[in-house]
Amino acid sequence: MMVHTMHRESPDKGFDSGKYVRYTPEQVEALERVYTECPKPSSLRRQQLIRECPILSNIEPKQIKVWFQNRRCREKQRKEAARLQTVNRKLNAMNKLLMEENDRLQKQVSHLVYENGHMKHQIHTASGTTTDNSCDSVVVASGQQHQQQNPNPQHLQRDANNPAGLLSIAEEALAEFLSKATGTAVDWVQMIGMKPGPDSIGIVAISRNCSGIAARACGLVSLEPMKVAEILKDRPSWLRDCRSVDTLSLIPAGNGGTIELIYTQMYAPTTLAAARDFWTLRYTTCLEDGSYVVCERSLSAATGGPTGPPSSNFVRAEMRPSGFLIRPCDGGGSILHIVDHVDLDALSVPEVMRPLYESSKILAQKMTVAALRHVRQIAQETSGEVQYGGGRQPAVLRTFSQRLSRGFNDAVNGFVDDGWSPMGSDGAEDITLMINLSPGKFGGNSFLPSFGSGVLCAKASMLLQNVPPAVLVRFLREHRSEWADYGVDAYAAASLRASPFAVPCARAGGFPSNQVILPLAQTVEHEEFLEVVRLEGHAYSPEDMGLARDMYLLQLCSGVDEDVVGGCAQLVFAPIDESFADDAPLLPSGFRVIPLEPKSTPNGASVNRTLDLASALEGSTRQGGEADPNGCNFRSVLTIAFQFTFDNHTRDNVASMARQYVRNIVGSIQRLALAIAPRPGSSICPISAPTSPEALTLVRWISRSYRVHTGVDLFGSDSQTSGDTLLHQLWSHTDAILCCSMKTNASPVFTFANQTGLDMLETTLLALQDITLDNTLDEPGRKALCSEFPKIMQQGYAHLPAGVCASSMGRLVSYEQATVWKVLEEDESNHCLAFMFVNWSFV
Repeated sequence: MMVHTMHRESPDKGFDSGKYVRYTPEQVEALERVYTECPKPSSLRRQQLIRECPILSNIEPKQIKVWFQNRRCREKQRKEAARLQTVNRKLNAMNKLLMEENDRLQKQVSHLVYENGHMKHQIHTASGTTTDNSCDSVVVASGQQHQQQNPNPQHLQRDANNPAGLLSIAEEALAEFLSKATGTAVDWVQMIGMKPGPDSIGIVAISRNCSGIAARACGLVSLEPMKVAEILKDRPSWLRDCRSVDTLSLIPAGNGGTIELIYTQMYAPTTLAAARDFWTLRYTTCLEDGSYVVCERSLSAATGGPTGPPSSNFVRAEMRPSGFLIRPCDGGGSILHIVDHVDLDALSVPEVMRPLYESSKILAQKMTVAALRHVRQIAQETSGEVQYGGGRQPAVLRTFSQRLSRGFNDAVNGFVDDGWSPMGSDGAEDITLMINLSPGKFGGNSFLPSFGSGVLCAKASMLLQNVPPAVLVRFLREHRSEWADYGVDAYAAASLRASPFAVPCARAGGFPSNQVILPLAQTVEHEEFLEVVRLEGHAYSPEDMGLARDMYLLQLCSGVDEDVVGGCAQLVFAPIDESFADDAPLLPSGFRVIPLEPKSTPNGASVNRTLDLASALEGSTRQGGEADPNGCNFRSVLTIAFQFTFDNHTRDNVASMARQYVRNIVGSIQRLALAIAPRPGSSICPISAPTSPEALTLVRWISRSYRVHTGVDLFGSDSQTSGDTLLHQLWSHTDAILCCSMKTNASPVFTFANQTGLDMLETTLLALQDITLDNTLDEPGRKALCSEFPKIMQQGYAHLPAGVCASSMGRLVSYEQATVWKVLEEDESNHCLAFMFVNWSFV
């Protein structure tokens, strides 16, 4: 191969400006070796190359420079061409997928048009004739009776020991599954927010007006069909709610396929309902067009087939024909169709919990989309597109996430066969305590170096009103000091050390501590984060010296995207030591918030933000679960579970500490729910205003300073009122009013805010002082404030133009105007700056 380069040299060198330089194969090979090591060598490196390689001695340094420029250009073009080919393949496959979806929708439209015409004809016929059809009815009834007495001979073959009967069931399940995956057997409706495209998750739809709940997804994955099937058949690896999958029988079928009898146990998502299980037949086969199919359906007396294992602690759910259709894609990869269709026996759970078992949206997020995301994640990890820090392999990090979720689910469910047993209560039923005396369930005896007797779990559930799950979990993650007790965290971390200290008393305020979040990994679509949290220790007295040591938590956070419909939000964490080995023992605790379907009611009863869910389950007459005057009632279920180790002589102390700690957390979340729930436009009772003498004095200074500087009364009247009245007026003011420190050597922080200001910043009075002015205002807002600051100091106030700021949750907030004024003390000295954001709203 000969490579040519045009070289234009200066006239004094005597070279022809149009001369081509020809490189020999040896020269090209030498240059390629250097390019592999350094694609962009410096001038000194190029001159050194000429000196070290005699075969390059007749080439000028400028020619070498041009060769490297051309080589980099060719490499860039090659990569771009490969990228465009990949995008083209994705677009072609997506186009094929959309065309098939269009054909399916056209068939559905034709079917609906036919049904509409048929119904019109029946209505017209019924209104125009009064023929007596009693004889026909008798004939039909007689025929149905004869059919019941002589059932289909095919069902007689469906015997537990008859492979032909099982194959008949499998073929029927296959046909019904394919009609759902690519046909019109189910009335599918596209799920909100799931738009197709080359980089999207795919096409996601949920069922409408069908028996049970169903979800369907179609997408592209860059793995071969056999590999996709292998991944998806390992259900516990991607379905976090799956406890176990046992294959009790395997029967070969035609076309190299198999029939499996599967017993699956699922976790219950809350403490308020029993877990579900499935007894199913799974059929794996190849179609004539090369597609790979894995379909599954429940076995029962109606379908025929063998009887499944007994389920004393589970409620037997039904899986309608579901599965995966995996079709090879031109140029590599696969087109994946997923269908999940189940009946979770919603009538067996309390009425307040039924929306959780009747929602196709929740099924889509927890099962259907989760399966597609998992395959896409594996595909991108295989191709090297996903980069992870900390030197950990992706499979190891995925295992950590699975172990955290599984440990939390085990704690929430407390299965007897895992060694859990209930512990006596203190008379109240709000907190459930369970103990496990089987340390082997938690990774072996080495897990508990000094607390060797067992594990205690304190758990509770509560109903939240009008609190977005994503917002609540983000708040719990970013403001741990609002609810956690550092002393209890230190006790939990002590189980990893050989010399723990005494069991602390759970304190309502906890210990102030700083947390540093160190990211480890995140899924491709950023719906789940794995991170290490460092809690910086502080000692405030000699007896607290054990708390002065930094602690580490491995934390899994998911579902913090508010735009996801039907998504579950979760924050799970476990103490780890500094070594953080791949097989590190984990004892997870945390929170799970699951949305319930919004429910409209005709009355306009007021809404309490949080409810004792136990009272709702017992049929309490409280009206907290009813709708607000706007007719919308957004509800979610929060489940809390915390695990602690203990030994024989500390068991009662740990139980008392755990019970009180979880009660404190419940109280903190009730206060947080009041603070972070959307409030503008609602009639929900606000938080009571602070009544300390300092707050009364500050409000009086704010009001007087505003009147002195602007000549206008802040509350619309110039009458002299009492301090309590002023405080109430400022606290309930419709605009956000915040006070900010006037520090010259540090970033200003907020020191006070009214109710609307707390709503805008999505925080509480306690956490307000952690929020700085610089992090709240955007760049134009900071510049506007700096330009107006001399005017504020001289004139006493200034108006800032409309702009955008950010809440403590990172949400953008727009406002029409901001007024800033100096707050003066009694002696006319500067106390702070006050901000009033007018007509604000979340973007």
